[in-house]
Amino acid sequence: MRFAVTAAGGQLGAEIVKAAIELVGNDRVVGLARTPSKAQSLGVEVRAGDYDSPADLASSLRGIDALLLVSGMDAPERRIGQHRNVIESAKQAGVRKIVYTSIQGAEESTAFSPIVQSNRTTEKDLRASGLEWAVGRNGIYIEPDVEYIETYVQRGEIANCAGDGRCGYTTRPELAYAYARMLTESKHDGQVYNLHGEPITQQRLAEYLNEAFGTNLKYRAMPVAEYRRERVAELGEFLGNVIAGIYEGIRNGAADHESHFAAAAGRAHQSWAEYFGTLKSGAG
Repeated sequence: MRFAVTAAGGQLGAEIVKAAIELVGNDRVVGLARTPSKAQSLGVEVRAGDYDSPADLASSLRGIDALLLVSGMDAPERRIGQHRNVIESAKQAGVRKIVYTSIQGAEESTAFSPIVQSNRTTEKDLRASGLEWAVGRNGIYIEPDVEYIETYVQRGEIANCAGDGRCGYTTRPELAYAYARMLTESKHDGQVYNLHGEPITQQRLAEYLNEAFGTNLKYRAMPVAEYRRERVAELGEFLGNVIAGIYEGIRNGAADHESHFAAAAGRAHQSWAEYFGTLKSGAG
């Protein structure tokens, strides 16, 4: 069998390609990318994979048995059609299975909900496609909080509207390991998995960051409306509202679910003590 991964030029797609290589070898893995040159360093065959180009997709997917579809980054109303392009092109090319990287989050009542709803629509499209399928619903990446550490230090705090809500965070390498298993093992067909580690509060996140970087960050809970105004002022209308919607969802329990990571990956998710311990070693 040959396996393909879309968005191989992006961060998650590249990690999944690397994880798949570890399982089946680089001669059985193909990367698809809108800009193929961005994925050339992965050491696999790279083909054109623009979600807006069905003809290129159908050609690039010939000879592929199972496809990992990384959810697009376009506006919700556009990504539904783009994902349908991939599904239909895969069917034309004879692909037998698609694994989709969906998301967790509030399906209603937040500014993030339209994105969640668009992913649910793609999940439904997969079920109706006639192909074998599997779906992972990603937790929230923890890496952006780590990358934001200098800003947190400047401000002396983490401040958002999540309150005491617990968030099922994850990392790209952990997701990649699970998705490589889901792509290459038939026992996951027909399954929907929540993919994240132990859910933690923002206060616990601050404590982990303090332990890793020797900082003294505090967590301050903000009202939703105030946090939304702050994010919109800094990031613009669309992205600011989306970020505020994510944290509003955390506040309301929309990111605190049972994790199925072990079922998908065959092992437990990396613990946060281990993850942040590794960061501490690197910082030292």
